[in-house]
Amino acid sequence: MPIKKTSDHDTLVYRLCNILGKLNQGEKLDPHQLALEFNVNPRTIQRDLNERFNYLPLVKTEGLYHLDTAFLGKLSLRDIEHFASLAGVRGLFPSLSDDFLRDVFDARIQSTLLVKGHEYENLGGKTLDFTQLQQAIVARHMVSFSYQKPQEQKSYANVQPYKLVNKDGIWYLAGKDGDKLKAFAFTKIDRLVTTDGTFSVDPAVEQTLATEDDIWLNDKKIEVVLKIASPVASYFKRRKLVANQVIEKVLEDNGLIVSSKVAHINQILPTVRYWLPHIRIISPEGMQSEMEREMRTYLAGD
Repeated sequence: MPIKKTSDHDTLVYRLCNILGKLNQGEKLDPHQLALEFNVNPRTIQRDLNERFNYLPLVKTEGLYHLDTAFLGKLSLRDIEHFASLAGVRGLFPSLSDDFLRDVFDARIQSTLLVKGHEYENLGGKTLDFTQLQQAIVARHMVSFSYQKPQEQKSYANVQPYKLVNKDGIWYLAGKDGDKLKAFAFTKIDRLVTTDGTFSVDPAVEQTLATEDDIWLNDKKIEVVLKIASPVASYFKRRKLVANQVIEKVLEDNGLIVSSKVAHINQILPTVRYWLPHIRIISPEGMQSEMEREMRTYLAGD
């Protein structure tokens, strides 16, 4: 540990760092053994576990303390030092309540997730893979896996995992495959392996994930301009119904000119079809005609 024991407070933080590190690695801790290791009274260790670490999801089994398995391995050395320091001075600062520390801890864990919806798909028997990906994201370890594409199963190696994104109830892994940012449907991921390789976070990728309205991830965007008729304009004013929606102009009849930047045309066509006949594609030129041709072909079929 890079913490020097130069004072009583430093000694306390050093002990808490070591205990928290053991918990983070999945060890089951015996308070009496810890008391011997750190040369303190067993009551001191009980206070560490039951009071100073009261914000942690600790589980006590047959007298041994361990961290809930859902949270294992998700703290870096810097996190451990940070939480241990807060726990060590909480008596001096009443604002450092259990709720405050728990919120900080949960925020660190939840940073692996990005939810763009309100419902969650059933992960079935893949919860261990989900937790493994969370751990890889926190530790910045690359992952390899097999992925079921529509026509084939493809292998991916050394993918940089950034976020687990929930879009409309479906979970995706957002990560960089080489220099390309991609989204992988989580339930189609198989044979997941966390590698020894690590990566540095690209702030531009984090910004893209935070601001992108959809799961279609592509650096090259297509700008689509729509004309929204007045009978349905209020729906588009209330919330964004197309990806990266911007209201460019309010027309005299209260209709709207709306722009949208999408990674693929199929990202926006289902919405356009849903709102027909109250919506029309102005640009790119020819897209409205192409959509109408496809619809006529579909309606003419058996």
